[in-house]
Formats: sequence, C-alpha cells, structure tokens
Amino acid sequence: MIYGYARVSTKKQDLAYQLDRLQKAGCDRIIHEKKSGKDTQGRPEFLRLLASLQPGDTVLATVSDRVARDPLDMLLILREVQCVGARLQLLDQALDSASGDADLNLFLHGWANKQYRLRLLENTKNGRVIARAKGVKFGRKPKLNARQRIQVVERKASGEPHAQIARAFGVSESTILRVRS
Repeated sequence: MIYGYARVSTKKQDLAYQLDRLQKAGCDRIIHEKKSGKDTQGRPEFLRLLASLQPGDTVLATVSDRVARDPLDMLLILREVQCVGARLQLLDQALDSASGDADLNLFLHGWANKQYRLRLLENTKNGRVIARAKGVKFGRKPKLNARQRIQVVERKASGEPHAQIARAFGVSESTILRVRS
C-alpha cells in the first residue's frame, strides 16, 4: 500500500499543494493533519500511520519537514519504517529510504529543518521586540473603549447586575467582570 502523509502546522494553513502532489503520486490512502511538526508524539494521525505499516508499504511525503523537523526524530522515524520492511520517500527532495545513503541524507535534511526552525523562531522574536518598541499592540482589540470602561465601572459601583450591563454594551458578562476600576 502507498500511504501519503500531509501536514501543516496551523488550522489557517492549506494542505492543497501536498494533497495534490500525493494524489498525483498514486497514493492509495492519504493521511493528513494540522499539527505542529516539532515532535512526532503530538501527531496522532502520523503515529497511527507508522503503527499500521506492513512490509512492502511506502510512505510518501512532499518534503522532509512534513515528516520531522529534528534530525534525531527523522532517523528514528526512518528506522521504524525500515524495521517493518516499508519505505519512506520524499517527493520534492527526491529522497528514498531504499537508497544506500538515505539515513545520512534524511539526517542532514532533518538538521537543516531544525536550523531553519530555530532561525524562524529567533526572527519572529526579534520582530516582536521591534514591533513593541514601535508601539504595536499584540493580542485582541479591546471590546470596550476607555469611555465605555469608565461607564461600566460606574454602573457596577451603583449595583447594576453584570448581565444587564453586558447586554447594554453588547458584550459577554465575562468582559464586564474583567473591567476593573
């Protein structure tokens, strides 16, 4: 059986390219999930796929970072696939576990993926620092402006029920409860 595996990290990301590549590659079954790739344990569909492999099966993915982002994780996955007599292929990187140097190539790709992820996290952190210094506010926009918050405080102080205040401002009761004087 030829299994395809597609993964993206967030619900907002799209699997379309990966699914299309895997279908065109002739997969009998495609497993996909929207989970972070930082470790294998957080990907239940992938774990079920590995557990179901039989001798002669093939696992296809588009690129190595869909399978693993860490070189050790990549080697452990490769070993698990090979131990059952199955095969791992990466379509866009022309890597195949049947080749003699598959473990080295997959390790190097895993190492490169890990370095890329570390750079990405560092760049994101630096970008946030710069944005904060420029006055950018992070998080949700407040549901109530400053004037409305003052009115809420006054209404709460007069003993008006929170539910009634919430209805008046068109917000949830928990929003009213969070407003402090």
